[in-house]
Formats: sequence, C-alpha cells, structure tokens
Amino acid sequence: MTTAETTIPILPCVAINETLAFYEALGFDVTYRQASPNVYAVVRRGGVELHFFVLKGLDPDASYSTCLVVVPEVESLHQAFAEGLKRAYGKLPHSGRPRLARLRKGQPRFNVVDPAGNWIRFVKREAPAAVSEEGSRSRLAKALDAAAHLRDFKGDLEAAAKVLDVALARQEPSSEEDRVRALAARVELAVDLGDKERASAALTELRQRPLSDEARARLQEDLRAADEAERALR
Repeated sequence: MTTAETTIPILPCVAINETLAFYEALGFDVTYRQASPNVYAVVRRGGVELHFFVLKGLDPDASYSTCLVVVPEVESLHQAFAEGLKRAYGKLPHSGRPRLARLRKGQPRFNVVDPAGNWIRFVKREAPAAVSEEGSRSRLAKALDAAAHLRDFKGDLEAAAKVLDVALARQEPSSEEDRVRALAARVELAVDLGDKERASAALTELRQRPLSDEARARLQEDLRAADEAERALR
C-alpha cells in the first residue's frame, strides 16, 4: 500500500561543508543548500533524503541524533558506501568519526556515523528474527554475539574488546570454529582501536589454530576480515 505521507529527518551538524562531503562520498547528491537566514542543506540517494542544519555548540562526541533507514537489502549498499569512503579518505574508517560499521555475512543492518556524530542506521526490510539457541551454544559464541552488538549497534569498541578478552581468557569448552571467529573479531577490534600489540597476539594465536579444509571454508569470511585488518597494521 502506498501513502502520500513522507517523513524526513532533520539532523544537526557542526560544519555543513564537511557533512556534505561525507555524504557525497557515500553516493548522495546535494539537492538543496542555503546560507541564510540559517545554514541548511539536503542530500538524497535514491529514496533516502536527509536534511541538515548547523547547530552552534554541538559536540559530535556527545551527539544522540539518529535515524532509521529501511532498505530492500544491505549488502550492495554497504559495499557502495565502503568503496566511496575508500576513494574519499584513502582508507575505510571503522572507528572514530566518521565511520562505517563492518557488515558480516547475513547481518541485516549496519550503521554509519557521520562527522557530526549522527547515527544513520540502515536496516533490511523484513529482516529475519533471530532464532534463539541459547541452551546449545557455548559461552564464547554468546560472547561473540554480545561483542558484535556492542561494536556494530552501540559503537562501543572498548566494551566489545573487553567482552571478547574475558571470554577468550576463560578457555572454557567451545568449538574450534567459535574460537577462530572470536579471535578474528578481536583482531579487527584491536586494529580499529589502534592496539597493534593485541592485534599481533590475536593474529598469532589465530594462525596456530588447527582447521580442517571444511572448517576453513566455513570461516572464509572471518579469516578474510582478519587478513584485511592485518594489512591495515602495515
């Protein structure tokens, strides 16, 4: 069913030029801009339209501004955003501000944080509900889920790293694949946090884990992400 109603978020920013440059890197077009009586601008990408105004005294690190964008799918959109940011910044920012959250295979949502600290949350329409298997999963697997939530949906990299460090240190029973996934995620977090020593230690342990060809194929996405993170250390 179609309706005539349209909702458009109006988000604050510190510097309009910096904000517009960021969204242009993501593939948005600037469709409107004014300097007076107040600084205001509009960007659009397909059916997604965002409006911005300059807010004096805004602290981007303390910003609570956010909006939800429901899209048909997230994989190709995330890839397009990543390619645009690499061209604009020379690298893909996964930490700090601005940043693009990582997207794991099968994940139905991701976040973008712009230079003003606004969180734009892209969610796949009719995303499948999570199936609870708490009773059969190891503590390490549950810790990995908790760390992913802290990292991707709350942007708290330090808390995500702590969750994984505690779980990995316990040495409790878990599958080899769970441990490899946790180590790969810890490598990425260490790189994003600029902790080269922890990244190197996690990489060393990751490469020492024995994996069958079948397990390596199943973990291809995690191993590839760890390899990409390692290249960022060089």
